[in-house]
Amino acid sequence: MTFTSRLAIVALASLLATGAAFAQTAAPAAKTDAKTTTAAAPADKKAPKERSAESLECSKQADAKALKGKERKKFRRECMKEAKAGTAAPAAADKK
Repeated sequence: MTFTSRLAIVALASLLATGAAFAQTAAPAAKTDAKTTTAAAPADKKAPKERSAESLECSKQADAKALKGKERKKFRRECMKEAKAGTAAPAAADKK
C-alpha cells in the first residue's frame, strides 16, 4: 500500500468515528428537557370554554343545512346576532 492510500483510509476512518461521537452526545439531554416541558404544558392550559345554548342551537341549524367553511361561519354569526338580540329584548322589557 502506498502512503497516499493509507492516508485516505485514515482520513475516512476518522471522519466516520467523529461523526458517530457527535451524534451520540446531544440526544439524551434533549429527551429529558422535552419530557419536562410536555408534562408541565397541560397544567398551564386553560379549561375549554363552555358553549352557550344559542351557540349550540346555531351549530345544530348549520349542521341541518350541511353548511361548511365560510358559509357556516357567516350563518352562525348571523344566527348568534339574532339569538342575542332576541334574548336582550325581553330582559329590557322586564326592567320597566
